Amino acid sequence: MSAASLLCAAALCVPASGQHVPDPHGRGPAYQLPPLPESVVYTLPASYGGGFDGRSYNFAPQFFIYPDGALDAKEAEALVDELGIPAYSKSDHAGAMVINPAGAKYDSEADFEVFVELFNRASRSGNLKVVGIGEGADFVNEVLLPRAADHIAGILTIDGKAVKPGREKSYGVPAYVAGKNAARAAKAYIAADGAVACGEQDGVEIYENPDETLLRVVVNSAPAEDLGAVFADAWDKLLCRNYRFNNYKHTQYMGAQFGQFGPYELEPYMIPEKFGIVRNIVVKERPGEELPWLWYEYWPEELLDGAPERSVPVVVLLHGNTNDPRTQAETSGFVELAAEEKFFVVEMEWQGSRSAGAMGHDGVEAVLYELTDKYPQLDPSRIYCEGLSAGSITSTQLGIVKSHVFAAVGGHSGGLLGSFNRGAYGLRSILAEAAQKRGGVEMPYCGVLGTADDVVPFYNEDNFRDNNYILAWNAYLTMNGLDTIDSIDFDVDPVFGFSLSDRETVTTLKGAGISMETGVIRKGEVPMIRLVAVNDYGHWNFKPTARVMWDFFKHFSRDQKTYELIYTP
Repeated sequence: MSAASLLCAAALCVPASGQHVPDPHGRGPAYQLPPLPESVVYTLPASYGGGFDGRSYNFAPQFFIYPDGALDAKEAEALVDELGIPAYSKSDHAGAMVINPAGAKYDSEADFEVFVELFNRASRSGNLKVVGIGEGADFVNEVLLPRAADHIAGILTIDGKAVKPGREKSYGVPAYVAGKNAARAAKAYIAADGAVACGEQDGVEIYENPDETLLRVVVNSAPAEDLGAVFADAWDKLLCRNYRFNNYKHTQYMGAQFGQFGPYELEPYMIPEKFGIVRNIVVKERPGEELPWLWYEYWPEELLDGAPERSVPVVVLLHGNTNDPRTQAETSGFVELAAEEKFFVVEMEWQGSRSAGAMGHDGVEAVLYELTDKYPQLDPSRIYCEGLSAGSITSTQLGIVKSHVFAAVGGHSGGLLGSFNRGAYGLRSILAEAAQKRGGVEMPYCGVLGTADDVVPFYNEDNFRDNNYILAWNAYLTMNGLDTIDSIDFDVDPVFGFSLSDRETVTTLKGAGISMETGVIRKGEVPMIRLVAVNDYGHWNFKPTARVMWDFFKHFSRDQKTYELIYTP
């Protein structure tokens, strides 16, 4: 597997007619899409430009808008402007399309076929939002709620009729119900979401599922006289909170057809200020170098100025190959966790793929020294690193070649890849350094993978010796003075093929009830290696593993005089 094949995800964006796009279905590197359905009368393309500020394009919102009867192109554009969606195109890379009824009026089957066609054109799971107004809201309530709720990230209906309860899918969908009949129309969404009343906010009623608060229903019974104001409130209270993601039994950016892989999981849409996080963007010009270094700092607001000296742990995030440099911060779950657990996060443009220079291993170390010098509240004895895909490969390398810097490292969807060579740090060099440090330098490691990863695949009894996960785990077993994995027997463990301590299966509420298999390898009483396999999951972050990884990391620190590892149970 080459480094170039460690790919990135993109937002759900429905391409325009005639556009050449990458083909997930094997017809070549690019193909020309057929024309859009005639009922699509206006399209606001998603924007993917921009510099270092703003949000990444990962899971940018795409709006399907069903109007109150057929509109012409000018009327449709005016509706998009009235809703205020162009402002979100600038801030969040949002795209939109207005979809008329396929016939004279909305028809359950004909218009649902158009919805499925447009969904499949996108080919990627993502942040699909649906807006229905009047008769369009009736179609959304009556057809899309019962038949597509688990593929939609959020619904806004205005002046829609109530529908009979009991037709909704059990997985539910976040929904903002406004205007005439709002209280009655919301009942079906409340039932679908398993939501209970949580009180009022700014004159609207809030309902949430107690086990999955992203399943929220907001009911605004006031007359919807100003569509822009309704949309802005819906965005603030509901539509901005999450995206819908499907990495189950496949890798999401390889594409999927409607209904192919079960319900899509809900995940938080990471807007830092919503979590009490201050983001700093640092562009560091370098004398004699064409491109600057780039990194993003994420501070729990109360720690930025008020934390005691050397009290705040540091988590370094490294994104995947060619990903937007905000990818790990926005999709890994670590920034949301930082707000809760009170640690500092920095995501670095380590590879130089987004108009910034490649830091490499030495650059990552140099930036960390600069940060701990600049911010006295940061604790240099508790610096941790994790990454995704190619970033996971780099974090795995860093734990070995920069073991004096980190107290623990980990990675998601990547280990050690023989052909992945950054400077002098090829596989042979990494394994040699791990062997040289055997038993003398200890480094805790947390490895996370998806068992359905088709980019960096899981292993079997025949290929395990060269599998990049096993290579990584064996490198850390060697460095920590432990026995390496020399054989695989799935009768010993049906998932990992070798014995682990503290073995457990953890069930989540994500998607189709995605579960994690986890266990540890101990050195005496110290859990030196934690492994996590996400069942039937593809190549990407699984946000619940951020908590698993942090709960492993936080017990370790490194003495700043001797650089010995310290474990605190």
